[in-house]
Amino acid sequence: MTRLPRMGEKTIPMLPCRTLQPILDFYTVLGFEATFQQKSPNPYAVVERGGIQLHFFGMKAYEPTESYSTCLIYTDDIDGLHEAFRTSLKAAYGRVPIRGLPRIGTLRDTSHGVRQFLMTDPSGNCLRIGQQTSREHHHRPAPKGTFPRALHHALLFADSRDDPAAAAKVLDRALHTKDEHPTPVQSLRLLVLRADVARRLGDEETATSALTQAAAVPLTPQQRESAHDDLERLKELRS
Repeated sequence: MTRLPRMGEKTIPMLPCRTLQPILDFYTVLGFEATFQQKSPNPYAVVERGGIQLHFFGMKAYEPTESYSTCLIYTDDIDGLHEAFRTSLKAAYGRVPIRGLPRIGTLRDTSHGVRQFLMTDPSGNCLRIGQQTSREHHHRPAPKGTFPRALHHALLFADSRDDPAAAAKVLDRALHTKDEHPTPVQSLRLLVLRADVARRLGDEETATSALTQAAAVPLTPQQRESAHDDLERLKELRS
């Protein structure tokens, strides 16, 4: 395939919302600046933060809970940006919002060479924010082991497909396996993710049970280091 010469193009996502003000308030909390706002004839606004620019247009009949709108944002400091957003949201809401609208997800290392987190704004627009960790962008084959494979598929259902119910089924099968036992780190990851998807489904009883079990998993200092992201998510879910 012939490569075209670089011409300085730039892609900017245009995302829907019902009204502009909740969107502007939300992104202002995250450190964005509203650089343009038009109320009529068509509601339209632009917010910017560093190299991120997002455009929003108003739709009266728009339903945020049914939104499929999404965009991908790359950064060279994914951990720093995630922490900055979490801190800002906690200051604004009194807690880190992890379900409903808006919400922010945990940091995860994906199977396609990206470390990322998902954030959904009040209008249901999902921002997939990531940093490349590998030149290989294709999904690696699913792991063969029972528990790594379950985690792999459950994460795809929970995050990429936004299907927490399917993720819960995969995790429950793994957690109730009788003839195999997960390692402590695998057990922690399975339980934290099970609590996470239970919260998204409004199943507080299952979430509480999974969190209690996860907190009781004994880990060595080395295991705690390897499970850092999951332990941070456990802390968020228990707060």
